Amino acid sequence: MFFRRVAPLVAAVAIVAAACSSSSGSAAPGGSGASTTGCTVGVSWNNFQQPRWAAKDRPSMQKTVVDGGGIFLDFDANLSNTQQLTDVQTLINQGADVIVLLAQDDKAGAEVVKLAAQNNIPVIAYDRLIEDPSVLYLSFNNTDVGKAEAEAMLAKVPEGNYVLIKGDPGDANAKTFLPAGWDQAGLKAAVDAGKITILADQFTDAWDTTKAQNNMEAIIDKANADGKKIDAVLAENDSTALGVVQALKAKSYGIVPVSGQDGDTANLQNVAAGLQYVDVWKDANQLGKAAGAAALQLCKDKTIANVKVPDGIIDAASAPDNLAVQDFVTPGNNTVKSLILKVQPITQENLQKILDAKWLTKDVLCKNATDPATAAPVCKS
Repeated sequence: MFFRRVAPLVAAVAIVAAACSSSSGSAAPGGSGASTTGCTVGVSWNNFQQPRWAAKDRPSMQKTVVDGGGIFLDFDANLSNTQQLTDVQTLINQGADVIVLLAQDDKAGAEVVKLAAQNNIPVIAYDRLIEDPSVLYLSFNNTDVGKAEAEAMLAKVPEGNYVLIKGDPGDANAKTFLPAGWDQAGLKAAVDAGKITILADQFTDAWDTTKAQNNMEAIIDKANADGKKIDAVLAENDSTALGVVQALKAKSYGIVPVSGQDGDTANLQNVAAGLQYVDVWKDANQLGKAAGAAALQLCKDKTIANVKVPDGIIDAASAPDNLAVQDFVTPGNNTVKSLILKVQPITQENLQKILDAKWLTKDVLCKNATDPATAAPVCKS
């Protein structure tokens, strides 16, 4: 059974309550209390199926808001545009001063911005671009993510047959930023030079692992029928990469270098075990902190151009060179204010970074790295 969440929090006490969704998607508040800053931050997540949002982004954002004296309210829209709009209306009804939105897609994002504007509420577009100059866009440098993925893969497999497993076609990251990064790394040049052949180029609805697995299994079957070998798979994120690895196992295909991004536990375990070659780590804890800090500032001053994250909120490895918001020109040629964090590619050679950051413990990271022939060095010490 699916549970939707709303969590008002007071001071340093976190009260999290869950209510089973009805057919109308209603949810029960988990508590009440007064904000010491007069700031209520409402967050609409498009889904919690991908583990990163609930495990990393949400707790960090929540803690930053609560530690700053605010109230944190949130809902999970369970991949529904209609539900996301309903959730945002509920957050507004409950007194949200700022909306943080992980949009289901472009359409949902546009509708939420319109609704928030009618109520004079600023919107933070969280990790997914909304083509509207009125929003504050907080994300990682997703072009750099794609570039880091492809650079690592091209260094590992400079020639051969590649499969491209992209994310949801309604997400600007999947259709614009990540592919642009791949090309910046030299993928298109390698294709044009005849060094690399693209056997398949496939989007994955909702970034869903099962759909990615099904798509990859079909690609493997076709490659086998055509007598062609798959040498590398550029998967845009960790949920799709997980599906690719599962497909390779299901088809007894052997180990093929695979890319991903997000730093999800299962994928970093696959890196440690030698089943995924590179995982571009976006320290989602830092993005959650940045969003919480920006939301608190927007409660005091709704002028997005004035937002600046205080020193020390974001760790140095992830922090942009300038903590004040900057202009960002979107694929739709809109200029939005943005705060773009840095990313770090992770392979077996630098997995120690994950341990040093306490992202995972060694026991968890190395859980499946049992084969000495393929296990990461950090798991052998």
